Amino acid sequence: MGKIASLEREIERFSAEKLASFRSRFAEFDASPWDHQIERDVAAGRLDRFANEALTDLRAGNGRAL
Repeated sequence: MGKIASLEREIERFSAEKLASFRSRFAEFDASPWDHQIERDVAAGRLDRFANEALTDLRAGNGRAL
């Protein structure tokens, strides 16, 4: 049995409470690399063009409430 199959079987036995906790913790773990990349891109100014375009549209009245 491979590691992934073993983990799947173990997760299948989690209680509802333990599964909810696992989901939450795994979501944070899974999002972490993406969050760090966004932070690096913001710090490097790679998203400035998009932010400025959005602000220009908003000031021109092209925005709407979500």
